[in-house]
Amino acid sequence: MSSAHIVALVGGASILIGMFELLRRGQLREKYTVLWLLVGIVVAVFGLSPGLLNDIAKPMHIADPPNLLLFAADVVLLLVTVHLSWEASRMEDRTRALAEEVALLREKIEQE
Repeated sequence: MSSAHIVALVGGASILIGMFELLRRGQLREKYTVLWLLVGIVVAVFGLSPGLLNDIAKPMHIADPPNLLLFAADVVLLLVTVHLSWEASRMEDRTRALAEEVALLREKIEQE
């Protein structure tokens, strides 16, 4: 096992421990924790199985297996970014609706 694989294994374990700690403290919601736990598990698996990346890249005719890893990481980050943008838009709509509701209730109270 090379030093790169040891770093990947330690990195994956660190992600898992960090996510469990954030979940335990209530600083990260469960749905996001699951995503990052999956990332940590995948990183740890690649750290434990040095030839796995090569075995996956070869049938896909990818000459340099780390390129597959970088592409997969880009896809994951893109999906996370799109999801968070969707969540932010949804929260903005909810905030606007709540602000309007509070304004209507405040006006109703002032009229009484």
